[in-house]
Amino acid sequence: MPTSKSSTKKTPAPKATTNASGNPAMPEAVIAKHGLTAEEYEHVVKILGRHPNITELGIFSVMWSEHCSYKNSRPELRNFPTTGPTVLVKAGDENAGVIDIGDGWAVAFKIESHNHPSAVEPFQGAATGVGGILRDIFTMGARPVFNLNSLRFGEIRGDSPAAKHNRRLFSGVVSGIAHYGNCIGVPTIGGEVQFDPSYEGNPLVNAFSLGILRHDQIRLGKASGLGNPVFYVGARTGRDGLAGAAFASRDLTEDSKADRPAVQVGDPFMEKLLLEACLELFKHPEAVVGVQDMGAAGLTCSTCETASRGGTGIEIDLQYVPQREANMTPYEIMLSESQERMLIIVRKGFEAEVKAIFEKWDLPVAEIGKVTDDGIMRVKFHGITVAEISAASLTDEAPIYYRESKMPEHQAELNRFDLGMTPEPSDYKKTLLDLISAPSLASKRWVYRQYDHMVRLGAAVPPGSDAAVFRVVTEEGAKPKFLAATVDCTARYCLLDPRRGGEIAVAEAARNLAVTGALPIGVTDNLNFGNPHNPAIFWQLKESVQGISHACRFFDVPVTGGNVSLYNQSPAGAVDPTPTIGMVGVIEDEKHITTADFKNEGDQIVLLGGFGWEMAGTIYAQEIHGVKRGFAPLLDLGREKHLHHTVVELIKKGWVRSAHDVSEGGLGLALAESCLGSPSKSPSQPGLGAIVDLPWDQRLDITLFNETQSRIILSVSSESLGAVLAECDAAGVPAQRIGVVGGKDLVLHYREQTLSWPLPELETAWGESLDRIMA
Repeated sequence: MPTSKSSTKKTPAPKATTNASGNPAMPEAVIAKHGLTAEEYEHVVKILGRHPNITELGIFSVMWSEHCSYKNSRPELRNFPTTGPTVLVKAGDENAGVIDIGDGWAVAFKIESHNHPSAVEPFQGAATGVGGILRDIFTMGARPVFNLNSLRFGEIRGDSPAAKHNRRLFSGVVSGIAHYGNCIGVPTIGGEVQFDPSYEGNPLVNAFSLGILRHDQIRLGKASGLGNPVFYVGARTGRDGLAGAAFASRDLTEDSKADRPAVQVGDPFMEKLLLEACLELFKHPEAVVGVQDMGAAGLTCSTCETASRGGTGIEIDLQYVPQREANMTPYEIMLSESQERMLIIVRKGFEAEVKAIFEKWDLPVAEIGKVTDDGIMRVKFHGITVAEISAASLTDEAPIYYRESKMPEHQAELNRFDLGMTPEPSDYKKTLLDLISAPSLASKRWVYRQYDHMVRLGAAVPPGSDAAVFRVVTEEGAKPKFLAATVDCTARYCLLDPRRGGEIAVAEAARNLAVTGALPIGVTDNLNFGNPHNPAIFWQLKESVQGISHACRFFDVPVTGGNVSLYNQSPAGAVDPTPTIGMVGVIEDEKHITTADFKNEGDQIVLLGGFGWEMAGTIYAQEIHGVKRGFAPLLDLGREKHLHHTVVELIKKGWVRSAHDVSEGGLGLALAESCLGSPSKSPSQPGLGAIVDLPWDQRLDITLFNETQSRIILSVSSESLGAVLAECDAAGVPAQRIGVVGGKDLVLHYREQTLSWPLPELETAWGESLDRIMA
């Protein structure tokens, strides 16, 4: 049976008040509705020395939810490597991690989920997910410069009610992301979208944002300084998003539509004003002691977290909180998750300056309380105390569960695979076209053309390449810095082998950076899993974390923070384990930026890592043969890391014209994508064909569609070919010339066969697939 333990940190005894000391015991139904167990409620009573009132119960409910406390996952998260010479703010300390990028500059980045809200109200759920992650970034003192996203949906093909519903979710989520990002003026420059029946009824919406700042601009979320005033700034509080953190910490059911009030409503124009006002305020560090956004758990979380981090107390009076709805109760004000709000701890004596800045930006601003020295979060309403709780008990004394972990009974059967399950196709031309038109593999142009990726003029590579690349101009006249970023996870591998799947997620993210010309500097993760009370689900979580931790240590890349999203399951079952990896790297020089598309007629095509052979667990097996089973591909982390460094060195020497990783869809998809041209080109602009010679010693479908890891295709000039092969040989990286760039067809020679696909035919299948489905 899972056990729980409390932090050993001493909690100050709350001071009893006349209106709270005689509270009756809460009915079991009320406790259960708030997501607390009977044991957790008894722990609350022990902390308070009395029964809580309804406002206090609500406060404990949201702060002890999985979404805020990580009570089921925290022991596993301790496995992540979180320190290093470039780490300025490490995971868990603040709203986002911060990594040094040299010359006194740094990046703050993070990924977070908005899965449950997006399942109930896709547009607002996704939009407010973007707004929330942006606030996490500028709360740190950084200006957000770009966004990415990682999205998962159920099957969207066909006319079934489920497919129609999934298309509605897909369309709504993409529209919500586009609306918020485009309006606030932060470009969305990359991401990934996958489709699988396991996400039926429970889409995954993971939003990533990155901001830049100088080392001396880092802001912390601490309340310190006895008597310092506490300011509320931003949008007025309403009843939207009420107890959203608790909503995100339970399974989705057929009745979840009733939770629509728990979905927040976003206003990107208000957030733009809030962003600019906060960054202006941060130019006056003498006025600011601490800052915290009101995200999950709203005013509750921002007050108790700042007090706990500062080792202080905080006292507020809710009558001063700007409100947009009449007759709001203390319970509603404290648990509302209305968007675009911040809590600022102001240094005493600077109140007028702070008010002037926010009034200049036409934003509500109110002094609602003060910092105290008793360790208590004290909430008043018109002078009457309505909640009095130790701040540390809310943040540090949430129960921690060590859940039972057990491999699923069906895992051995799930891992059973033989080639007879994937018979060789009779029509290879049709098979390749069918595969590259599958929604998970097809071009995501339908998605990213809705995003404004050109705002701020920083996108050095348009969406659609292996990794996003962004130009950062730090100061006028200074040499710009170039950041590469990607989000990756093949959930199918994690289903078949969660530990190896976690390793591959990290390795593929690093490989996507390498083919762009970058080496990684940091990772943020979003762990999307089902109900942790199920030992099989918790086994998936535990194993995935072990795999991610091992790979990050091997690549010497710190985890800077992220998000855990559990209870991702509908009545149909849990989603496939999806530990999404967001990874950031640095490209040393603009001339090293590399993309996947073939550049010149006559260039030589070089395959690094061999032709591969592993067919189990491939998307080819799932899409063409309906087989979703087997083992995840093998992974040699040493070979993988060596491959990345070799490719980056080849790029630095100027020998590489294009580079593309071979992953899902295998060599067949990688060649087709490289032929079809740069993502910056319109579909009507032709790419460049290729003539490729394939080995005779195995079935053609194995050569084309296997997903053996640690492979990359390059195109290089004829003059550089010898040097590239020699360099790879010296480095111990398998490399061979397999073809030449040229013509208007993808041509494959195999034994006595010649297979040919005109580029317009490939473009119709790959480039227009989502347009046809979503029409």
